[in-house]
Amino acid sequence: QVPLVESGGGSVQTGDSLRLSCTASERTLSGYTMAWFRQVPGKERGFVAAVTWSGDTTYYADSVKGRFTISKENAKNTVHLQMNSLKPDDTAVYYCAASRNLDYGLSYLNMDYWGQGTLVAVSS
Repeated sequence: QVPLVESGGGSVQTGDSLRLSCTASERTLSGYTMAWFRQVPGKERGFVAAVTWSGDTTYYADSVKGRFTISKENAKNTVHLQMNSLKPDDTAVYYCAASRNLDYGLSYLNMDYWGQGTLVAVSS
């Protein structure tokens, strides 16, 4: 296992911004796609955003497109998720994940490593 550690969550109001960060602490993840998922109680863990190792390709869920931006700092083994114009529907535990390949798509079933999650709570 490769430990992934998230940070940056918190409680904010509608329209506020947060930046989440995720770091692979014990080894590099060269060639991996890095992704963010989110989950609320009783629902499936849903895809939010992803970026390839080179950073040349990004993917976003329709619900966050235009508001969230994923980026990487490969030298620091770190991926970020900048979240702007937050809405109450964005409230969830956000998880960082890494995938060796995308043969089976951007699903939580296709991720190889996970962080423990960081809570984002957006109030009206």
